Parts: sequence; structure tokens; C-alpha cells
Amino acid sequence: MSLPDWARAFGAPLFAAAIRTTPQDFQVTEELGFEFTGDGEHDYLWIEKTGANTEWVARQLARFADVPAKDVGYAGLKDRHAVTRQWFSVPRWHAPDWQTLEVEGVRVVDVQRHNRKLRRGAHKANRFHIVLRGDGLLDYAAAIEERIQAIIEQGVPNYFGEQRFGRGGNNVSLADAWASGKRLPRHKRSIAISTARSFMFNDYLDGRVRGATWDRILPGDKANLDGTGSVFDVDDVDKEIERRCSEMDIHPAGELAGDGSTGSNDAWIVALGKARVEPGTRSLRLNVGDLSCNIVEDAVELSFALGRGAFATSVLRELANTNATGGTSA
Repeated sequence: MSLPDWARAFGAPLFAAAIRTTPQDFQVTEELGFEFTGDGEHDYLWIEKTGANTEWVARQLARFADVPAKDVGYAGLKDRHAVTRQWFSVPRWHAPDWQTLEVEGVRVVDVQRHNRKLRRGAHKANRFHIVLRGDGLLDYAAAIEERIQAIIEQGVPNYFGEQRFGRGGNNVSLADAWASGKRLPRHKRSIAISTARSFMFNDYLDGRVRGATWDRILPGDKANLDGTGSVFDVDDVDKEIERRCSEMDIHPAGELAGDGSTGSNDAWIVALGKARVEPGTRSLRLNVGDLSCNIVEDAVELSFALGRGAFATSVLRELANTNATGGTSA
């Protein structure tokens, strides 16, 4: 199925461009945000990978270290069609010589030790370096620079990226099948639940963007503290709340549907209730850190940082129509 063209905050895309012309055109570098203990039962491997997905790399590390794949840790899934740098943790049961690892597209850059396994979501942020390629892009330079400044000052709507919904939106059909009672393997059931919640969140955010309230906190909203999962209720919006929101210290938050929620798809809501999925929250606005842009005749080079769980495509769609999706920082 085709996905909705969810509303953009700053108007139509400025130009058309190709993305991922080469893996080097899409680079992601993970930032953990904590210090290593220097000892303990786990090797932490700083891996640079090209053309390989995170789960596949984890299995190769497990095989080399002779440990179960489930005992290899990583903080988030990184793109396959890219050059990405991220940490993996592996138990030191057999203390392998990591410098002898030979896996296509994988390079061990550094090895550290730590006392705990690396858990999903343990990282702080991801840094992106992305090159968009097209003809005559210098003609759009003034408009691009103006749009970049608006993104720096206001952020972008924090949509889940298209890749969350599968190739051609196939995961939406999976969510429909799950909601209709079809039994699915655990992994596909998890995908179905995530897809349903993400789609309904995007629908809600679309309405806030169209109503020009995606970057404002309204009475009755929950507010999300920038860079954290902390939220609090806002009964009344006073000048202090307005100030903190305008300074990107807090953002309006929307619901990730679960048991007891309301939403845009009754069948999904009922299924989430039966599965006893706990409701959650997600910021409606995405703060784009350290955003810079370099424009040449046939390329726009972008560098920026996003917190965990954000999608680079949420930034790119405010600038350009691209011929490929990607850029999660799960």
C-alpha cells in the first residue's frame, strides 16, 4: 500500500535528489553517552560496517566468539545501505583476538571492556553525514539555506520514517492481519504492533502540523523534556512553559497507542488492548542538533545529530524529495 503524504512543516520539498548513491553518501556514527569501566565480562567493539545490517553483524560476532547470538548486545539498529559506526558488546567467555576477525564489510576499529551488556536504547544520539545528489542544486542555494535556518530554529515534526512501515508499506498490511486475529511469529507480531502504533502517531502528528500546533504545547498536552524520556502533564500553558518550548527545552508529546487508547484505527486499538500493550509517549517535535549544510553544483552535504529513536528522513523530507528511505537511529 502507499503511505499517506503526511504534512510537512515548512512547505513543499525544495528539490528532487538521489540518496545513497554510494554507501559513503549516508554515514551514521553512534554516540553512547557513558564511560566504560575498563574491566568486566564484556568486550565492547567499535565496529565500522558497510553494506551490512546490525543483526547480521551481531550474529557474525557471536559465531566468532562462540557465544549465543542473544548474548551479543547493541544499542540500536543501523542502516544497511550506509557506512555506520556503532558499538557491540560480546561476553568475554573465550576472549577471542578481535583483530583477527574477518567479515566482509566489517572492521573492528576499537575494543574496550565494560561490566554490563549493551542494551537497546542505551545510546545517547546518532550523528549523520548525508549527501543528496541532483542536477543544478546551486540554483536552490538561497531557498535551501533559508529552510536549513528554519529547521535549526524550530526543529521538524518527529514522524516515524517510511522504513518503519516496510517496503511499499507492507508492514501496514501485516498490522491489519494481526489485528484481524491472524497468528504471527513473535518477531512479526512485534513488527505489527510497532507499525500500528507508529502509523497512528504519524496520523496524529499530521493533524498537529496541519493545525500549526506541532511545535506548541497546548493545555492538556504532555510535555517532553528535550533529549530524555521524561514527560509531565501540562494543565495550563503559562509564559514559562511557552518560553521553555520556544527555547527547545521541552516539546509537546503525543501518545503511542496502547490499552485504553483512542486512535485513527479502531481494529488496531482493540488489538492493542487485547495484547495489553502499555501506552507510551513520543515527542511531536524533533530537535536537530549541530545542523550544517554545504551546497555545490550537484550535491547538498548535510551533517546533524539526532537523539535515539529519531529518523533522518524526518529531516530530509522537509528539504527534498528523495528516491530512497532510511536513516533510523533506533
